[in-house]
Amino acid sequence: MSTPFPIIEVEPSEKEIGRKLFAGPTDFLKGVVAMDGLPAADRVEFCFAGRSNVGKSSLINAISGRKALARASNTPGRTQEINFFTLGDERYMVDLPGYGFANAPVKVVEKWQRLLKAYLSGRPNLRRAFVLIDARHGVKAVDAEILKLLDTSAVTFQVVLTKTDKVKANELEKVTAQVRTALAAHPAAFPGLVLTSSQNGDGIDTLRAVIASLT
Repeated sequence: MSTPFPIIEVEPSEKEIGRKLFAGPTDFLKGVVAMDGLPAADRVEFCFAGRSNVGKSSLINAISGRKALARASNTPGRTQEINFFTLGDERYMVDLPGYGFANAPVKVVEKWQRLLKAYLSGRPNLRRAFVLIDARHGVKAVDAEILKLLDTSAVTFQVVLTKTDKVKANELEKVTAQVRTALAAHPAAFPGLVLTSSQNGDGIDTLRAVIASLT
């Protein structure tokens, strides 16, 4: 019997395709604060979503090979816009506002959470949402909320575990099992996990390969 939501493994040739994709130009395009500011839906698009301080900016910098493409911060909730990046001429990479706890006024938090939901529900060229889950904590209640939204929006999502270097192997196994159990209830979940560490580079080439496969 196969394991549900197995850890993704890719061939060396696929890793090379991913490497070449991210070896090309990756540039910040614009930050969007309202739906009417979105760029034209004229290319393949993928996005990163995750709780505040899950390591989203660090992961984007790691896969792009650029130290400061996305601004990392120790302050939860710093990213309050939908940030668009061009990945070559055929893809948009999108950094969504962190959800959950944020060190910002309640009205500001509510505004960007509404924007987040509107984007996920209304972007026709969005091929996949990569939902980042901290390997130290697993899926939390606030993550479950966004997973439900992705289900209802019919957006395929794939879980990427971050900060795997921060946990021991046996703890990582427990968290991975918890994530698999949580995902079983979500029809929009892509059947495969990516385990990453922005710190030591684990899984970065795999994630690049997965992104390069999106059409």
